[in-house]
Amino acid sequence: MGGRPRQMETQEAYGSLEASLLFCPQCRQAMPVRKRLLLVLLDGDKHEYVCQQCGTPCASKVSGARIRALLEAAGHKVTAYSILPDEPDLVRERVVDLIATGVEAVIVNGGTGLAPRDTTYEAVAGLLDKRLDGFGELFRSLSYAEIGAAAMLSRAVAGVSGRTVIASLPGSSGAVELAMSKLLVPQLGHMVHLVRE
Repeated sequence: MGGRPRQMETQEAYGSLEASLLFCPQCRQAMPVRKRLLLVLLDGDKHEYVCQQCGTPCASKVSGARIRALLEAAGHKVTAYSILPDEPDLVRERVVDLIATGVEAVIVNGGTGLAPRDTTYEAVAGLLDKRLDGFGELFRSLSYAEIGAAAMLSRAVAGVSGRTVIASLPGSSGAVELAMSKLLVPQLGHMVHLVRE
């Protein structure tokens, strides 16, 4: 067993630690990534990575669908949902457009790590009028209990832009499940209420 399986679990939990690899959550086969994708809760479950060895859909589609399912199960209405290329200008432009429509919350998924292509933090953090530092702190603390020191590699962030709550989550299904079930789903309604009162 040793350190290698643990390393793959860490890569699965937070997306690839190397810019060019994605690891299948089922068989742990390393897959080259030509174009990393990230999800902005905005439609188009069109893109996904499929493991060549076992056929398991990975990352973008699985995580985005889970975010949507958890929000809807909690009574939230998802009014838009898209998968965009991991390009900071496109992400920022889409989030700005959504804020302008008056949406109450935007959840961005993926691109929060340290790899050169992980630029979602830069795209989103600059839009925040108020940062909710406790979100990132709690997320990394909860992650530490599950994956150890690799939790510090995530730059998950949340805050407010105008009257819109924004959260940026890591791309993996494990990280999404943790952030949504422990932090966002229990508090999102209250966060929106505070921002809009």
